[in-house]
Amino acid sequence: MAENTYLIRGAAILGGEAEDLLIRDGVIEARGKDLSADDATVIDAQGLVALPGMVDVHTHLREPGREDAETVETGTRAAALGGFTAVHAMANSNPVADTAGVVEQVHSLGRASGWVDVRPVGAVTVGLAGEQLAELGAMADSRAQVRMFSDDGICVHDPVLMRRALEYVKAFDGVVAQHAQEPRLTAGAQMNEGTVSAVLGLTGWPAVAEESIIARDVLLAQHVGSRLHVCHVSTAGSVEIVRWAKARGINVTAEVTPHHLLLTDELVRSYDPVYKVNPPLRTDADVQALREGLADGTIDVVGTDHAPHPSEHKECEWAQAAMGMTGLETALSVVQETMIETGLMTWADFARVTSFTPAVIGRVADQGRPLEVGEPANVILVDPAARWTVDPHKMATMGRNSPFKGKELPGSVVATFFKGHPTVLDGQLNTPYRYPAVSSN
Repeated sequence: MAENTYLIRGAAILGGEAEDLLIRDGVIEARGKDLSADDATVIDAQGLVALPGMVDVHTHLREPGREDAETVETGTRAAALGGFTAVHAMANSNPVADTAGVVEQVHSLGRASGWVDVRPVGAVTVGLAGEQLAELGAMADSRAQVRMFSDDGICVHDPVLMRRALEYVKAFDGVVAQHAQEPRLTAGAQMNEGTVSAVLGLTGWPAVAEESIIARDVLLAQHVGSRLHVCHVSTAGSVEIVRWAKARGINVTAEVTPHHLLLTDELVRSYDPVYKVNPPLRTDADVQALREGLADGTIDVVGTDHAPHPSEHKECEWAQAAMGMTGLETALSVVQETMIETGLMTWADFARVTSFTPAVIGRVADQGRPLEVGEPANVILVDPAARWTVDPHKMATMGRNSPFKGKELPGSVVATFFKGHPTVLDGQLNTPYRYPAVSSN
């Protein structure tokens, strides 16, 4: 049998009709009924759903400099197990990914690991300090070919700098991904501002801190004629602002995290720091608005905001705890529970918000492609009937800070094919893809 030839039998393509897929040399060679290939490794996919590999526009891989929390190797292993074939690595490493040298390092680490396509996100400002623009053009022209820029974790709150960034990235069809948080409205904030924060006596994080920045930035994007992406939308008001902007023809896209589709600020009553996140968990009304926004296309994509932390940064008092949650290995299941099993979306819709559209936003040409003949074989097989209980200690990520610990979730990734190579088989890591050697001539 040829090591690079696989025949997937009887998978429901995007949740529809069951067909076979023949993968050879990294490409989908054939699709149809009763396919055969004598040299192929046959994979029985009866009862499974075939989807394009997921693309995450918002992942924290921590390396370089914060390898105590995560590495490119461990983070991309987690991504492959979660059904991803591409991730965008946020810039808040140490050193910050604000130069061509650092983004090329991250890009090289991704290729060396071989589990998924790692697309570095460049910082908007030098050192994430919000004072001067980073080397946007140099990062765009580097081997990493950066197209997404973000100071994620920190808002680009200076409107003049934000305008200049939006103007600059137009030259190479880039996009600025904004962490929408007005810092003067969130000084000392610990959780969502509302009834629960009042009862607990914790400093509140008002919805308007997010919404005011989004409102400003969509107007800036309209004025400049550039692409804006809004990270981790978390409030009903934010959904309405994005909906208004799109109705006016403004070139804005938005993402929602799986945890904001399911969890609410009521969980903070436990004072368990695993629920401390930026932006904070909001109300049930916000959760419902986010689900509706994702279903109707106002919110374009799901982004995990996978944010692993060392245990000592989470197993401490609430006020001292770091903000963030892991998410790569639970994303598919949470979206299945909140969007598919509720009837709000189909598996075809799932492919749109987790693969097709994220690849377009990040300008990743060979990802997020339809499962058709001639297309790159980035494919996942999902068992929608499976149920599993989340155990952070059994995950590939180094982070143990999953808010879904102990929760039973639906759906599991059975196989992940990255560039036609099975990085995951039978729900377990197989072997990484090995890039062809580059000639020195």
